[in-house]
Amino acid sequence: MRIHRRTRTTATALAISSCALLAGACSETSDASPADNLLTGQSVPVGDGSGHTYVTLTDDGTPDAVGIRLSATALDGLPHDMNAPMQVFQLDLPPDAPPTVFDTVTVDWNPHGHEPQGVFTAPHFDMHFFMQDRAEIAAITPTRPEFAIQASTLPPGQYMPADYIPPPGPPALQTVPNMGLHWTDATEGVGTPDFVFDQILVAGSWDGAFTFLEPMMTREWMLTKQSVDETVKQPAAYAESGYYPTTYTVNYDDTTDEYVVELGGMTMREAS
Repeated sequence: MRIHRRTRTTATALAISSCALLAGACSETSDASPADNLLTGQSVPVGDGSGHTYVTLTDDGTPDAVGIRLSATALDGLPHDMNAPMQVFQLDLPPDAPPTVFDTVTVDWNPHGHEPQGVFTAPHFDMHFFMQDRAEIAAITPTRPEFAIQASTLPPGQYMPADYIPPPGPPALQTVPNMGLHWTDATEGVGTPDFVFDQILVAGSWDGAFTFLEPMMTREWMLTKQSVDETVKQPAAYAESGYYPTTYTVNYDDTTDEYVVELGGMTMREAS
């Protein structure tokens, strides 16, 4: 796994209003608040609305959080046909943001959910925060001769978040193309009769590395505008040095009519 570094420029970015973001009038470069502690990515259409990434900074300029903002109307105008394929919306991170472990962000709309059957089959969003670039993600495909070996090469246990386990069955059959192998927190009871899917934080791996964190949440749950404030479980060790999140939050911002999904409390971890 490679950590891709971005260099923050010293040019002062222009602040723009939330209404401009919702209208899609976002510049090609990132935008900073007057305090220079908020950088926003380019807005892209999602459903009848839009979405964009953001990075918040501490006073000394180090990353504090990476997140996604989706306008309320982004939940409307999406396909619900049972034969409709998953839609993937690519959200660029702010180009001037200081580096974290995350390189690529996508919002995926699953109109009829996905496997395991009866577990994650409700219509929902998958929000991937990848530690890989797009080329590396695109290379995760069963047509590659080495796919089965790479999918089955699991990270050493100390490099995955505590309590997370892979799905049952051969990893090569469970690995999702252009994503990876999805791990769930064993304490959540996924797949048990008592498990109810509304929102959950999933982790992922590919070819021996911890490669993504993925908030998943149903559209029905999002419409209730509930909040989440959880600790991100940490690995015992880190294969790569970088800023990793320690908190996971979901909120609804009434002032801008946006859903806010954030991985925050970024903390520098040294490879060990």
